[in-house]
Amino acid sequence: MFESIGSTAPGWITDLLDTLGAPGAGVAIAAENLFPPLPSEVILPLTGFAASRGSMPLFSALAWTTLGSVTGALALYGVGASLGRERTVALASKLPLVKISDIEKTERWFRRHGTKAVFLGRMIPLFRSFISIPAGIERMPIPVFLALTTLGSFIWNAIFVLAGYLLGDNWEEVTGYVDVYSKVVLAATALVVAAFVMVRVSGRGSGARHRG
Repeated sequence: MFESIGSTAPGWITDLLDTLGAPGAGVAIAAENLFPPLPSEVILPLTGFAASRGSMPLFSALAWTTLGSVTGALALYGVGASLGRERTVALASKLPLVKISDIEKTERWFRRHGTKAVFLGRMIPLFRSFISIPAGIERMPIPVFLALTTLGSFIWNAIFVLAGYLLGDNWEEVTGYVDVYSKVVLAATALVVAAFVMVRVSGRGSGARHRG
């Protein structure tokens, strides 16, 4: 089905969709949650395109991709829960420029805004996977986590599945827009990290001068 349009999707994705249909899309999205470099911006619109060709019902495409997202998120929640707070703090405190007070501030922030973070985080590249780990560390109630993750994942997946469905043979146009969005998010993250490092380094320098 995909050969006729010259799809640039990795072969294993098209094989999954050809062989398993909508469940194959769910498997691919679950894998994407666990390994963020995998291309959800390709998997989702390609799934929508397959639905437009009659390979699967549109409802099944939306249901299975959302189930895949939730399954992957639950696995990462389990990673956070198994690590626990003490082990996470011990690991994070060994990182350069990270203080225990920073970790405690992050914990307090997550306790206040964790529900928003989990919901909105499902719609931010890269963070959409990792946000499940602090939710597990903080032991967010699983029913709440599942509800927020399911809703956020459904919105994100529906946007791209429906885009692929409506664009048909031109489904690959979606990837260009997602690429720009991802670059903006990553650039903003890099600026925040750079600002954090500069504050930490300048703080250490001024502290040393004050002691001198």
